[in-house]
Amino acid sequence: MFDKESSVAGEAARAAGEILMRMLGDAHHIVKKGEIDLVTEADLAAEKRVLEIVGRNFPGDAILAEESGRQKAEAARTWLIDPLDGTTNYAHRFPFFAVSIALEIENEVVMGVVYNPYMDEFFEAAKGNGAFLNGEPLRVSETGSLQDSLLATGFPYDVHERPERVMRLLEKMIVRAQGIRRLGSAALDLCYVAAGRLDGFWEEDLKPWDTAAGDVILREAGGRLAAFDGGPYTPYLRSLVASNGWIHDEMLEVTKR
Repeated sequence: MFDKESSVAGEAARAAGEILMRMLGDAHHIVKKGEIDLVTEADLAAEKRVLEIVGRNFPGDAILAEESGRQKAEAARTWLIDPLDGTTNYAHRFPFFAVSIALEIENEVVMGVVYNPYMDEFFEAAKGNGAFLNGEPLRVSETGSLQDSLLATGFPYDVHERPERVMRLLEKMIVRAQGIRRLGSAALDLCYVAAGRLDGFWEEDLKPWDTAAGDVILREAGGRLAAFDGGPYTPYLRSLVASNGWIHDEMLEVTKR
């Protein structure tokens, strides 16, 4: 199920990854969408290639992409595309960035791929078929308590204007977890939870293309996702708590406050 969709998403992600690697380290014309929200020529070139491949194979589907917005909004199937998740990392040649592509059908994300071309790590999942990294099955960790957990988080683009809530929540997590990392790509953070490299992740002010692929990958690896208030999560919500499941309630005790 979703074999063609997965194949096309993989082709598109790898093609975009080739562009990103070819342009990595070049002098970029960087545009600021916000004070710390960047877009480079690499974002635009990678997205163009993904749109070409997906559009050629599924011309009737809608697309929601970070740089070009929504196309064919009336379609029942929507591709959610982030051609470069971790643009600030990429602009500084910090090797934690990825292409993220997901398919949503009738308000459910059913397939996703996340590709880090620098490390050549290809994460993928389809509903009911499990999650995989470079063809090997993924499974979340079995860490059972927050005090033994390694977590990741991210900061919203307007953190300079309103740092108080972000820092309050970070402080609460720091004193309860074993360690906290801030790596700069929500898509990869979710995949790292799926792979058992991290035990949990939280962030606010996210966009659908940031988390859609990681959503299905983590679920298929046995993880859990929720909004900060504990309600059901969809990529269209702006806050996210993700975990291996074992520490989920403890994380929500912190984010609900």
